[in-house]
Amino acid sequence: MSPRLRAIFLRGLLVALVVGTLLTLINQFEHIMALSAINPWKAGLSYLVPFCVSVFSALAVPMSGDES
Repeated sequence: MSPRLRAIFLRGLLVALVVGTLLTLINQFEHIMALSAINPWKAGLSYLVPFCVSVFSALAVPMSGDES
């Protein structure tokens, strides 16, 4: 794996961790406070979507210096 792809992947994981946690807290707050089971699909998507958006947007931007 190239250093650029590794950096994009790690940044995507960090974004997913922060944004996913906030989205899960917002969307599942009642269940978390009641200590009841949360919806695993909603919680999983709350982490997966920010990861995918972050990685896709980083890969869509051309590397600086590659413009012709």
